[in-house]
Order: sequence, then structure tokens, then C-alpha cells
Amino acid sequence: MKEFFDEFKKQILAGVGIVMTAVSGIVITQFKEVVGIVDEEETAPVEQVIQQPAQPNITINIPQQEAKKDTVVKVVKVQPKPKKTETEKRKDEGLDW
Repeated sequence: MKEFFDEFKKQILAGVGIVMTAVSGIVITQFKEVVGIVDEEETAPVEQVIQQPAQPNITINIPQQEAKKDTVVKVVKVQPKPKKTETEKRKDEGLDW
């Protein structure tokens, strides 16, 4: 239990030290304003001019896409009609008995 309070005491002292530092900074700033002491950095504001470097012109050439027409050729073999025999020719003429 003693260790807990020792750590607690250290934390409180650290917090008080931080608060005292902040308060002293504020007091010094207010004192400077009342007395009239001004920092050199505040008296001469420096104007910074930032110039953008010239951007180079970039030209990208994309070739024109040609529409390719695909021709599909399908070869169909046609079977020749078989020649009629003499008997079939007679049947067509009506001479078959």
C-alpha cells in the first residue's frame, strides 16, 4: 500500500510541475506585453513567396484504333446428286410395269 501512495505522490508532483511551467510561460508573455518587450521574430514578419516550378507540357500520343473486320469463311461441301440408273429413269417416265 505504501508503494501505491509513493507512485501517486510522484504523479501529483509531476502534474504540479507541468502546471507551474505553463503558468510561468503565460506570466512571462503577459509581462513582456506590459513592459513593451517584443521579440525580434514578431517585429519583422518575413514574407515568403513560393513559386511553383514550371510544369512541362506532356503530350501522349495514342495511335488510332482501327476497326478490324473479320471475315468468316465457311466451306460447305455439297454432295453431288447420284446419277439415276436406267431403271430409275424409266420409273420417272412412267414406263415401269
